[in-house]
Amino acid sequence: MSTVAIIDYGMGNLRSVAKAIEHVAPAATVVVTADPAEVLSADRVVFPGQGAMPDCMAELDARGLRPAVLEAARSKPFLGICIGQQMLFEHSEEGNVPGLGIFKGEVRRFPADKMVAADGSRLKVPHMGWNEVWQKQAHPLWANIEDGARFYYVHSYYVDPADQSVIAATTDYGIPFTGAVAQANIFAIQFHPEKSAQAGLQLLSNFMSWKP
Repeated sequence: MSTVAIIDYGMGNLRSVAKAIEHVAPAATVVVTADPAEVLSADRVVFPGQGAMPDCMAELDARGLRPAVLEAARSKPFLGICIGQQMLFEHSEEGNVPGLGIFKGEVRRFPADKMVAADGSRLKVPHMGWNEVWQKQAHPLWANIEDGARFYYVHSYYVDPADQSVIAATTDYGIPFTGAVAQANIFAIQFHPEKSAQAGLQLLSNFMSWKP
């Protein structure tokens, strides 16, 4: 069975991601690691994270992980989660920092003037809680997950891809925003599958059997 490396650059509780993967793929070897060599030797790579984008990019570089992340994103089944999705893009409005540039596009803050619910009430930022995820393209990671399934979000920023064809799902929160992107061996999501009950476990299970 395969080895999956969960990249640890000091930003976020990664044990919950590891436990969820161990639950859906008990035969897999799951390592939470800050060692670039372990990332490069793994069969699959998960790139999670939480916090502020400038801090995340700084910590990634401080640990010498950038080359390993770029190589894994080029060559292995690769799952980005939350900030791990945002860091794949060219630039973030949060702290005005460049990302890894794997996807063209911008990471944007929810616009204050659009944070209004259908009933006229104000929507809070960060966007926190369960929301429906609408699939925009067929993908192996959506297998056995119904369109409109609810996943758990915690974020103030979202990705805005330059190439609309990479959008794999959208969610509505005042505005429609990109909930997932997919390209070749990369699948990256703004929500937290490890906090998303059965739908989240199904997505992680799909990732562990995915052969891009």
